[in-house]
Amino acid sequence: MNIRRLTDHTGAEAVGIDLTRPVTPEAKAALNRAFVEYSVLVVRDQTLNPQQVLNAVELFGSVFHQHNTRFAIPACPQIHYISNQDRFPDGSRYIPGEGWHTDHSNDTKPPKATVLHAVTLPDRGGDTQFANMAAAYAALPATTRDRIANLMAIHVYQSSHSSRKLIGLSDANKERVPNAVLHPIVRTHPENGRKSIFINPIRIEGIVGLDHREALPLLDELLEHATREEFQYRHEWRPGDLVMWDNRCLLHKANGDYDMEQTRYLYRVMLQGDVPR
Repeated sequence: MNIRRLTDHTGAEAVGIDLTRPVTPEAKAALNRAFVEYSVLVVRDQTLNPQQVLNAVELFGSVFHQHNTRFAIPACPQIHYISNQDRFPDGSRYIPGEGWHTDHSNDTKPPKATVLHAVTLPDRGGDTQFANMAAAYAALPATTRDRIANLMAIHVYQSSHSSRKLIGLSDANKERVPNAVLHPIVRTHPENGRKSIFINPIRIEGIVGLDHREALPLLDELLEHATREEFQYRHEWRPGDLVMWDNRCLLHKANGDYDMEQTRYLYRVMLQGDVPR
């Protein structure tokens, strides 16, 4: 197995490993180190069924139960699917992952990682972009770092300020998903100690102690800064890619810039995280 960096600040790829076979303790440790160091880990040339995806991701932690069970694969419900063939109740197409966000930040312990495995891809397009929020935090002016140091954001399932709409939860799912949680806007990574901006445009309803007239422009300012191209890694999907990213220090978004007559289908699983601090 070889691991090499994909950019100066975000992303590494692993080649020469088959995740359907037993992984040595040394290889497991190397993969986990690369994930913590580079935030996005791409394992190339895998052909995995849902159960094999589940087995593979357990190298990195325990599975987090996703909030919307509508997308669960019946034979292996801990694994969900991502597809461009789903539609909203009004018939419009649902493109999973549109717009900058981090996954399930409305949980008291948001997932530390999300993993996607490419099953069917369009001929071109459909890249996933990542923004390194630790690099963005380090580049903030000192005055802004001081301003946001102790702020807490209110995370909900669907922010009323979000331009992106999510498919609604069933009544059963609503019962187990928190109505609202508070998380710091500056988060310290529990494994590498780096501070990062922790925001989520589709989930944040407001900031404790700030009027919306102050909170919303601040969030917009932070998002504009953090998603500058210099902080980004753009992943161009290849068949067989298994991509794992760190929700604790990244934003990501999917691009719907491909022929929608072609199917884009991936398996998705998340890993348990901790309380943001």
